[in-house]
Amino acid sequence: MKEYWSRRIQDLEPYVPGEQPQDGRWIKLNTNENPYPPSPDAMRAAREKADADLRLYPDPECTELCAAAAGCWGVRPEQVFCGNGSDEILAFAFQAFFDPERPVVFPRITYSFYPVFIDYFGLSCRPVDMNPDLSVPLEKMYGDNGGVVLANPNAPTGIAVSREEVKKLAAANPDAVVILDEAYVDFGAESALPLIGDFPNLLVVRTLSKSRSLAGLRVGFALGQENLICALRQVRDSFNSYTVDRLAQATAAAALRDTAYFETTRQKVMATRDRIDGVLKKMGFEVCPSSSNFLFVRHPARSGEEIFDELRQRGILVRRWDKDEIRDWLRISVGTEQEMDALTGALEEILRGENGSSGEKTCKKDCNPIE
Repeated sequence: MKEYWSRRIQDLEPYVPGEQPQDGRWIKLNTNENPYPPSPDAMRAAREKADADLRLYPDPECTELCAAAAGCWGVRPEQVFCGNGSDEILAFAFQAFFDPERPVVFPRITYSFYPVFIDYFGLSCRPVDMNPDLSVPLEKMYGDNGGVVLANPNAPTGIAVSREEVKKLAAANPDAVVILDEAYVDFGAESALPLIGDFPNLLVVRTLSKSRSLAGLRVGFALGQENLICALRQVRDSFNSYTVDRLAQATAAAALRDTAYFETTRQKVMATRDRIDGVLKKMGFEVCPSSSNFLFVRHPARSGEEIFDELRQRGILVRRWDKDEIRDWLRISVGTEQEMDALTGALEEILRGENGSSGEKTCKKDCNPIE
């Protein structure tokens, strides 16, 4: 079955993405996609850039996109590195900054791509056990390591740490690179970007998949001091210098410049999240404090597997992991108001013991992006 495979990948356990059905009949609350469409300016830029120049290679340095990112986030263009989604950026960073003989530390419950990278690149790691409330004990990540990776807010819990805590973390690891994965930071957490000028070992990774509604475009960024950016270029240019295509560069730059649309949609997501947080708590769910575009929840009277299956029978997808510490927890992406009302209605049925297997699946409804 694995004939001709390299020994390096024969026992590898790859990352498993959330289910992506293509029939359009599901309420998808399982992959943390933004429920609202991209900026109209971004859509317009994509259409305008789809011209005869697609015959030409894109700008390998993403000059326009780096300038847009720098202007948006208050850094210099030379402090910006662009890639094909933040997962690619993280893969480059694991190769650029970590060595096999020095373990990388990250929380035991976090983005499940980190241990995949560790195995794939032949690195070692030391996962840090969570606090009882699923927060991250940052002091256990101080020193004696070959690098730190922290998702802030963390995934899948949605719990954030403050900028001051990140400052202490970077200061406590002067001989190792600290990677802050800020995929969800725009939904209420403090970004570490103001710290990169003071810490040459701090790399901040961002994405346009979540708060800019561009998961299908695949654009990510790393921001840090020039030495770190040069190391990422060294890795990239050893594989593929053209990681961000022409359409993606133009579309992403336009999305970053449309700050009014970004602010409107992120506020809508946060307002819906906070409302549903309260509804779920009234239903008896335990809900982690979220600074992201998802909620991490469990119910004391029902197993996570049971609720997951019951929701799926009703045409609603959420995310669950079969890990001991979190097997009864579900990660629920924030959808539109209508989608979240359908979710809470289904959960009320489930908690009442009603059988949803024989009913019609709940179809995803069209939504008005800006009401």
